[in-house]
Amino acid sequence: MFAGLTLYSIVNTLVGFFIFVVALNPEGPTVAYIVAGAIILALVGLGLGAALVFMRKPWSKGMGLGLMIGWALWSILSAGICTGLNPGLYG
Repeated sequence: MFAGLTLYSIVNTLVGFFIFVVALNPEGPTVAYIVAGAIILALVGLGLGAALVFMRKPWSKGMGLGLMIGWALWSILSAGICTGLNPGLYG
């Protein structure tokens, strides 16, 4: 389970850094990149996590639960800023 949480944290950091760098451009469409990043993070955390849980192997259950727990923890602890759930990012 900790491997999934660590994996999601690494993915979240990389995607978040990319979105932060792209959002610094004042002329570009930053909202589109934030939406794309939020969708990617949700698919990795929840989609891939659920798929791994449904594989019903011991290693995949732990990894899948870790990915989903990682998405939930990053969402709660950062008030949705790190996962794109905060509506203040879009306006």
